[in-house]
Amino acid sequence: MLRLHYNLERVSMGLVAAIIVAASIGGLVEIAPLFTIDETLEAPADLRPHTPLELAGREIYIREGCYACHSQMVRTLADEIDRYGPYSLAAESAYDHPMLWGSKRTGPDLARIGEKYSDAWHAAHLVNPRAVVPASIMPAYPWLAATPLETSSLSAQMATLARLGVPYSRERIANAAQDALAQARPDSAGATGVAERYGARVAVRPFGGDPTRLTEMDAVVAYLQSLGRLTTAAHDPH
Repeated sequence: MLRLHYNLERVSMGLVAAIIVAASIGGLVEIAPLFTIDETLEAPADLRPHTPLELAGREIYIREGCYACHSQMVRTLADEIDRYGPYSLAAESAYDHPMLWGSKRTGPDLARIGEKYSDAWHAAHLVNPRAVVPASIMPAYPWLAATPLETSSLSAQMATLARLGVPYSRERIANAAQDALAQARPDSAGATGVAERYGARVAVRPFGGDPTRLTEMDAVVAYLQSLGRLTTAAHDPH
């Protein structure tokens, strides 16, 4: 076997061909199952899509590169379950485009972060991480609290996701900007509409702390508070 490998190394084109064959087999094994994912992955009955405000927060989360340091995938290892909670199910991410499972753990996994900390904690952490976690190496994002949230493109984003199978109805799409604002203003006339369109479990409150302004902080905190709370499937013992 070693002699075969040695002879193959002496023939550069043969070695290149062998590498291509090996890589192709590995790629086929990983990629082929994705073509049947629609047949094998069934969304939980109680899974809801992100609200417009949470969706905007998710886009900011991706824009700022948060996914590069935080995974959203609790593995089936005992120590991970003890630390983070129930292991992640593929079905929980049925409406995620792109999915953010990942494997990078510079910071803790965020799959079950929803409602673990208060909105004020998240806002303070994003403005100055070391104010609440002295040993943190996370960069600060103070501009989120000062930047008004842009909502004009939310309907178009949701319409695109609807084409990919996310259950955003015409009514949800048409009311995207209004619902994003209303979710952060519980006393507004549109707050009831958010609950009607996305369910009573959706949190409606001033996530960034100031109900008179809708900022990117509201959106990011709303998104973080939704993680692990879009379905109860992972907590179902059956």
